[in-house]
Amino acid sequence: MNLAAADAAPMVKATATKPFSRFEWMIAGRYLRARKKDAGVSVIAGFSFVGILLGVAALIIVMSVMNGFRAELLTRILGVNGHVVMRQIDQPLTDFAAVTDRLVAVPGVVNAMPVVQGQVLVSGNGNARSFALVKGVRGADLAKLKPISDNVILGTIGEFDTSGGVAIGSRMSQTLGLRLGDSITLIAPDGDTTPLGTVPRVKAYPVTAIFEIGLSDFDASFVYMPFPEAQLFFNEEGRAQSIEVFVDDPDGVAALQGPIEQAAQRPNYTTTWQQDNQSFFSALQVERNVMFIILTLIILVAALNIISGLFMLVKDKGRDIAILRTMGATRGSVMRVFFITGASIGVAGTLAGLVLGVVFCLNIENIRQFFSWISGQVVFDPQFYFLSRLPAEIDVSEVVLVIGMALGLSFLATIFPSWKASKLDPVEALRYE
Repeated sequence: MNLAAADAAPMVKATATKPFSRFEWMIAGRYLRARKKDAGVSVIAGFSFVGILLGVAALIIVMSVMNGFRAELLTRILGVNGHVVMRQIDQPLTDFAAVTDRLVAVPGVVNAMPVVQGQVLVSGNGNARSFALVKGVRGADLAKLKPISDNVILGTIGEFDTSGGVAIGSRMSQTLGLRLGDSITLIAPDGDTTPLGTVPRVKAYPVTAIFEIGLSDFDASFVYMPFPEAQLFFNEEGRAQSIEVFVDDPDGVAALQGPIEQAAQRPNYTTTWQQDNQSFFSALQVERNVMFIILTLIILVAALNIISGLFMLVKDKGRDIAILRTMGATRGSVMRVFFITGASIGVAGTLAGLVLGVVFCLNIENIRQFFSWISGQVVFDPQFYFLSRLPAEIDVSEVVLVIGMALGLSFLATIFPSWKASKLDPVEALRYE
């Protein structure tokens, strides 16, 4: 078609079509299908699809693992440590039994237990030694610690008060080479006072129970001892060092801190699990937020690829756009054609990423074991990551947020190239054809 013919040709009057009509979807579908002359556009579209897929999947996986990691730590740490710890002021805690009964009566308090504890050096068979935290508790209180009582793999804690032995974690038993019935030696720096100074206290106890709660740090360093034995071992005869209080709503523990202090009816001060673990869980939250921002950049880059791909497509399809316009297609119709083309890449990538992310999270422990078997190395070593298995907890609200963000970026990326396509002058586009 020459210029004179183009200028002389009567323009067909544009007739409005219904938004997102079958005609627009048909044209967009043809543009999405690869052709030899559109290889560059198809490659960019493919990279955009893969980028959005990986970005959405990575966000879902990382956020789910972080949620699972935090939930597992909270469940297990709060299951064996008090949500509120009450300590003495001025007067020794000799009335611990009466104080414990008063604390249990506070609404919202589930359990309270007196504790005597201290750091010791432990040794077993051979020359293996390690540091441990010994907690002296009553047998009835130990039975209420479900992470311990429900995870005793060897022995029993049924007669804990009268057993004369101790309960240790599975990783400690492996490190020290101890089995059920063997003796574990405890060495405390604060022992008996003699004319020559303080002599460390050394005593051996039989291992009457071995537990495995799944927190490697706890399984490797906690020793539970009958309360009367702990009082003698740490020179705390007739008194407790603290009282650990468990509540039914750990997240709302701050509201119970005042009533607990008043119910004690004695000078005391309390700390909550949130205060004791503030730096640890704050670091987890910061890491979670940073990972979200970093992985969002993957989706943003994929959205930018959609923009560049659509611009190339508009440039390549200039003659087609001009013909559509002369045949009666409106500017809005042309804009919607390219909007559908770009948005289809974003929607397909987002849905594929959602499926991949959810499937990965549901089978994450099997996948971890598979990669460990392939590489011959321990992936997610419990010794460094606290937990014995890789957790993942899918939060529906976060998944919806990720999907909404990915779709939003994909839709925004298509608006400007689609608008440019709708503004294309058909006469200029056909001038040199």
